[in-house]
Amino acid sequence: MSMIRELRAAVRPALRRGETGYGARVEERGTPSSVVDCAVYRDGRRVKDQLAPGEAMERVRTSGGFAWIGLHEPTEPEFAGIAREFGLHPLAVEDAVHAHQRPKLERYDDTLFTVFKTIHYVEHAELTATSEVVETGEVMCFTGRDFIITVRHGGQGSLRALRHRLEDDPELLSKGPSAVLHAIADQVVDGYIAVADAVQDDIDEVEIDVFSSAQGGGSSRGGDAGRIYQLKREVLEFKRAVSPLLRPMQLLSERPMRLVDPDIQKYFRDVADHLARVNEQVVSFDELLNSILQANLAQATVAQNEDMRKITAWAAIIAVPTMICGVYGMNFEHMPELEWKYGYELVMGVIATICFTIHRGFKRNGWL
Repeated sequence: MSMIRELRAAVRPALRRGETGYGARVEERGTPSSVVDCAVYRDGRRVKDQLAPGEAMERVRTSGGFAWIGLHEPTEPEFAGIAREFGLHPLAVEDAVHAHQRPKLERYDDTLFTVFKTIHYVEHAELTATSEVVETGEVMCFTGRDFIITVRHGGQGSLRALRHRLEDDPELLSKGPSAVLHAIADQVVDGYIAVADAVQDDIDEVEIDVFSSAQGGGSSRGGDAGRIYQLKREVLEFKRAVSPLLRPMQLLSERPMRLVDPDIQKYFRDVADHLARVNEQVVSFDELLNSILQANLAQATVAQNEDMRKITAWAAIIAVPTMICGVYGMNFEHMPELEWKYGYELVMGVIATICFTIHRGFKRNGWL
């Protein structure tokens, strides 16, 4: 965990400078430093690089096409000019700047505002009670008739490779901003599928550890309950990203929208299907972890009962010599076999015989 935090701290300044492969920063002509890339696309092909958002929109209005502006963690002053230029609603702008939003789809006049939660699986050598399993980020999309603005939060979920893939497919990109919106949704959901497979491996590992200890006759490790609980917390974080996105994807795939090309709407159905499958998988993860946790607690209870039975059995065995010695420790003059030469050996033999008989009885009943 500490190494991950140190790595993030080292990467954060580079993210601000645009040196980590998220696209070249556009610093010219008053462009905000949070702009990762800004370009105009006409007939599915990129027209010009290194444009300021205002210039990009001016070219679109005079020559057609659409503008795609990508930002990474903009501040309010940095985003204010873009919001005025494109007429973005203040409520949506506030959500995009401050992040930590629930996945959703909202319509403001002629703009669709979509929020996606990105999920990244954190690699770890061994799952512990403090392991970070998933890391979340956010991608917000403002989709208009002739523009799309993407706002990304977090150190993962880069759209640079996605932009290059779309630029290699002019036919798809010619469908306009809705094609970009679909590609982003598809990439986010594909990321969910990959993370779900990785989380499944972690759950399988915990399940094997818990039940193998039960079959081996030993008690489960003390850290199992902590690992299961931590995994449940991470699955819950995963669920918060997936479940709320179901309704927006259904709307985009089923309800005709003026800002979504009809041909692209068909592709949203495929994304919605994949998302529904991941949601079912995440829900089953939560239920399975509940069962594993209950089994682990049951094993702990059984182990405690076995310990208590052993303690009780030994206490019963020790009670016999304690009782007999207690009787002979009394200050009575006439005690059985007190004056007999072999009285001591006889009493010790009786004690040993009784203890042995009790021990055999407990052993036969499985208490020892």
